[in-house]
Amino acid sequence: MSSSKPTLDGLRIERGAEREPQSKSWLVVAAVVVLLALGAAIWWHSRAGAVEVQTALARDSSSGGSDRTVLNASGYVTARREATVSSKVTGKVTEVLIEEGMKVKASQIVARLDDSNVKASLDVAQAQLESAKAALAETEAQLKNADQEFQRTTELAKQHIASQSDLDLAESNAKALQAHLTQQKLDIVVADRQVAEWQQQMDDMIIRAPFDGVITTKDAQPGEMISPISAGGGFTRTGIGTIVDMASLEIEIDVNESYINRVEPGQPVEATLDAYPNWKIPCKVIAIIPTADREKSTVKVRVGFDQLDPRILPDMSVKVAFRDSGGTAAARTVIVPKNSVLNRDGRDVVFVVQNDRAERRAVTVTDTQNDDSVLSAGVSAGEKVVVSAPAGLQDGMAVKETKP
Repeated sequence: MSSSKPTLDGLRIERGAEREPQSKSWLVVAAVVVLLALGAAIWWHSRAGAVEVQTALARDSSSGGSDRTVLNASGYVTARREATVSSKVTGKVTEVLIEEGMKVKASQIVARLDDSNVKASLDVAQAQLESAKAALAETEAQLKNADQEFQRTTELAKQHIASQSDLDLAESNAKALQAHLTQQKLDIVVADRQVAEWQQQMDDMIIRAPFDGVITTKDAQPGEMISPISAGGGFTRTGIGTIVDMASLEIEIDVNESYINRVEPGQPVEATLDAYPNWKIPCKVIAIIPTADREKSTVKVRVGFDQLDPRILPDMSVKVAFRDSGGTAAARTVIVPKNSVLNRDGRDVVFVVQNDRAERRAVTVTDTQNDDSVLSAGVSAGEKVVVSAPAGLQDGMAVKETKP
């Protein structure tokens, strides 16, 4: 009986198997807590040793419109129409009718050469022409008489009063005079053309302005010899003076071929003459010359003035700022503070803050405007750049942003 009765040990519930998983979960939680604490300590330590920097956002420059400069360059004011006024023949100057600064009209007389020899030759040619005309009149009278004689002889021959030889002689005389008359008419044409030739040479002794303009130099005086070709180091002048068409003034600029993609025809330009630094002159690109200078690696650009002014003179030095026309490749640029751009190892660089660390980037500076720099490569709009970076800041260093 006593062996079949349940004992107290048989009624005991074993709980050891259930407590074992619970104890393991507490170990996992404890490990996670330790790792988090360790990470927080490391982060705090790193933050404690981070370099304090000030940052600024890189701004998209496309919102600047045509007021934004995409390229600066320098050049000179040039005249599209400029000429050294000279003669067609070699001769001695007898009269000069120009002075520097004088305005002249097209075909206006500016100088005269000695025409005494040419005038004498013209007089001879005119006399020969008059002589030829007189000889022609005499031949015409003889031909008229010969024709009448031929007609009378013809009638007499029909009546058998004149012989055949008389008729032949009268006919040959009339034909000879007719041929002589034709020759004399051609002689008159030749003499008339000789007169015209000498008259042209007389006109060549008068030097005229080729177009409307302003005299910029006076190069000859009365008594000097002038020639259309160089005299090889002698005392012969090659021109009376220089005339410039002030309505054709424009600016010529040599743009580095690396930046020619920022220039296009019709693009607005702001010009500043060195003589008038506070005068901003509105201009626009006329044309890009379709060839490059191999030696200078430049491309010539022609810029025209929107409105001319008497203060603008040929060969003046001028600085130009090409504005963003909205269609140039330079529209994809950003603006950063000027003091964020550093020069390291001969290159322009900026430090960009990424994940609390400084990232060094090489950039391309296209322009500097007041306190800003325009970058065409290296930084995107919206990124944070370090302003006035500390001297010891290096790529990859931990940084901490501070308010200015």
